[in-house]
Amino acid sequence: MAACYSTAMSGESTDNQHFLGTGLATLAVVAASVGFGLVPYFARTLTAEGMAPHAIAFYRYAFAAIVLLPFVWRARAQWVPLSWGFAAGIAMGVGWVGYVRAVEVAPVSTAGVLYMTYPVFTLVIAWLMFGDVPRRRAILASLMIVAAAMLATSPDVISAEQVPALVLSLAAPLGFAFGINVLVHKLHVLSPVLRIACASLGSVLGLLPLMATTELAALFPVTASGWWLVAGIAFGSALVPQLLYTVAAPVIGTARTAIAGSFELPTMFLVGWFAFAEPVGAAQWAACAIVISAIALTPGKPVHSVAANLAMQGGRRSRR
Repeated sequence: MAACYSTAMSGESTDNQHFLGTGLATLAVVAASVGFGLVPYFARTLTAEGMAPHAIAFYRYAFAAIVLLPFVWRARAQWVPLSWGFAAGIAMGVGWVGYVRAVEVAPVSTAGVLYMTYPVFTLVIAWLMFGDVPRRRAILASLMIVAAAMLATSPDVISAEQVPALVLSLAAPLGFAFGINVLVHKLHVLSPVLRIACASLGSVLGLLPLMATTELAALFPVTASGWWLVAGIAFGSALVPQLLYTVAAPVIGTARTAIAGSFELPTMFLVGWFAFAEPVGAAQWAACAIVISAIALTPGKPVHSVAANLAMQGGRRSRR
């Protein structure tokens, strides 16, 4: 773990190449994406035990926040960019609550495709807040993602009762998109690990008011297996995948990272299929193919994962 930290802190791809080849780095990104894609399994199982969605979100970010807190403390003199990172984390953490609620009541595949609309929100926020005019290929890719979302949420796929939760779930890609823009445009002066750390801390701080107003019974798992699930979502779907991205993405470059990272969406589909016996039909797989094609279409400016962007921005200014 210490080796991962020191490598990520350097922010230089040449350092990573001393011990990671292209093939191993690609597998690391795929493994990280699978970890992110397993989130619906942990989230739905824990909500079935009675945990509140915001409590699940809190535990997901709390472990990384605690582990990486020393890095933030040592860099406290950089309080201005760290404050931006906290704001990004608050947006991502609070928004993620909507996603947890969606996978509780709606098909995992449908919620997953809606979550993958964050590139669209990212481009809009970048344009409106930072004057970053999107390129034609990025606009085309965004339109493809919108088409995939419409396909995955057509009336023959979801019921009317699921619509409110799915609409609320759009808070997750919106918050994620704001976080990506802040991380790319405001935090280039911080090392990759500091970016992960301040975002995780911001998520925890943003969720604390919700935790304080929730009954104790909904804040903790009620079984030993529930605690193992909490450990899994914190360690296996947050901290470890983020560190894998941070170390591996600079080695393989932007295009391959975006394509390898697209394994997150089919992983969500398979989780719904195998873990919850949800049928995955032609519409869902077509939406999945459209999203992956859109990611491959814009390799120069990926927005697939915060962790991927953190890694690829490390040690240099964004090209955006």
